[in-house]
Amino acid sequence: MAMKYLDLTFTDSVCRAQQHYYGRMGAITGAAERDPLGQAEAEFIAARDSFYLGSISESGWPYIQHRGGPQGFLRVIDETTLAFADYKGNRQLLTTGNVSVNDRVALFLMDYKNRERLKILGHVRVEDARVHPELVAQIADSKMRPNVERLVFIDVVSFDWNCPKYITPRYSIGEVEALAEPLRKRITELEAQLRAHNT
Repeated sequence: MAMKYLDLTFTDSVCRAQQHYYGRMGAITGAAERDPLGQAEAEFIAARDSFYLGSISESGWPYIQHRGGPQGFLRVIDETTLAFADYKGNRQLLTTGNVSVNDRVALFLMDYKNRERLKILGHVRVEDARVHPELVAQIADSKMRPNVERLVFIDVVSFDWNCPKYITPRYSIGEVEALAEPLRKRITELEAQLRAHNT
């Protein structure tokens, strides 16, 4: 378990709530300065085609944004750095504005099919894509490069895996198609046998 995540999130108020409801609280000692991503985390991130990104506004309100793209669009640069290309959108730039004042973010990555989730805490840096064409070429999907406006780098502080409890399995169209393909083939075979039997 990544102890820095709990060290950061088990605040005094959280510990008081734990004490109130469970009669004890989680005491975190000896946490490292950061928890680097391991092989399991890197593979999980590389397999995702979406994630949720939370930031905090100047007024103190949280803002959660969905980010999607081709599988692996959230790149693991090294054990403490993630990056993704940010494309033209609705021009609100809420996350971009938020992180310019408070660079702390939370990422929430889901694998509904396998009922797994990974949470990441980190600090964000946003770079103008026009200034860094060489980084755009490294990070952005080739088909989407003309639409890249920003590059987002996340300095990972820690992460935490959640248990599968209460995660409802969901499947993408591609996953459903792959699961249904053997059934389609079998139906075709059975229909051919039925036709042959009736002639």
